[in-house]
Amino acid sequence: MITQTQTQLAPLLLDPQGPAVVAIGGGHGQAAALEAIQTYAGDITALVSVADDGGSSGRLTSLGIPPPGDVRRCLLALTPEPTMWSELFAHRFEGGDIDDHSMGNLILAALTDIFGDFATAVDMAGRMLGTMGRVIPVADRPVTLKAVVNGREVVGQLEIARSRGEITDLSIDPSDTEACVAALEAVAGAQQIVIGPGSLYTSVMAALKVQMLAPAVQASTAQRVFILNLVTQDGETLGMTGADHLTALRRQCGIEGPGVVIVHDGELVVPAGLNRVDLDAEAAAELGWRVVRADVADQDAEWPAHDPVKMGAVLERLAKGME
Repeated sequence: MITQTQTQLAPLLLDPQGPAVVAIGGGHGQAAALEAIQTYAGDITALVSVADDGGSSGRLTSLGIPPPGDVRRCLLALTPEPTMWSELFAHRFEGGDIDDHSMGNLILAALTDIFGDFATAVDMAGRMLGTMGRVIPVADRPVTLKAVVNGREVVGQLEIARSRGEITDLSIDPSDTEACVAALEAVAGAQQIVIGPGSLYTSVMAALKVQMLAPAVQASTAQRVFILNLVTQDGETLGMTGADHLTALRRQCGIEGPGVVIVHDGELVVPAGLNRVDLDAEAAAELGWRVVRADVADQDAEWPAHDPVKMGAVLERLAKGME
């Protein structure tokens, strides 16, 4: 059986001479980035949003824990090879009272109940899976994402993701939710910080919206890399250009250059109704970013997706100052 996050990479050990890399975001995009980062990093930390309110994750927040779904994806992405534990974490039930629940989400909920702390539960799950890095929820409690879309307030990650229109404001509730100490320590010790790919507002910015995290990222001396999405998302980024993505990141989170933006350069099948996300070098430079163009798409994917091997090669060259 092939799990949804099984990597095509050969089993690897982290390079002890490699850089300390922090990846920020959520969803399938961050999982792909983590698979890429494994190819060259010496230390990996995934900082994950706690704003997901859909599906199994949203239902489990009623237990008072942060949504576990994105955390589970990252744990699996950092698991070097399939094991019985990884099969269990990836399994999703069909039917009955636990319909659509992921076994991994339930295990994380159970570990939280046992240890009394979600962060400890995530660390324990990482030990069970033998992950090649650490996964850290950006905060120790779930938050509700709020946005103003075309002048109307929209509440909840899922509803915002589906909303069509210009997002002029993004916030979390409780607004005073602070980034956990471990997340801030990871940023402080990073040599490279990878932001994205993933849903711009509801994954990437949702993670950065907790207090103190975005300022820490902006103040860091680490190399800052933003992986631009391949196509727009029907809803939150419909009609947005690459420059619009960077502008939104600056306005909503205070994240700006200097830094590098990885832009796909090559063939890409764009689904009907969506647009390829591109970025002009001059437009990026005006916002303080430098563009690196490379073929980073998975040409065999059923939906536009980044190829971890291709993306890892580009990120490694950047880390070594070769791009």
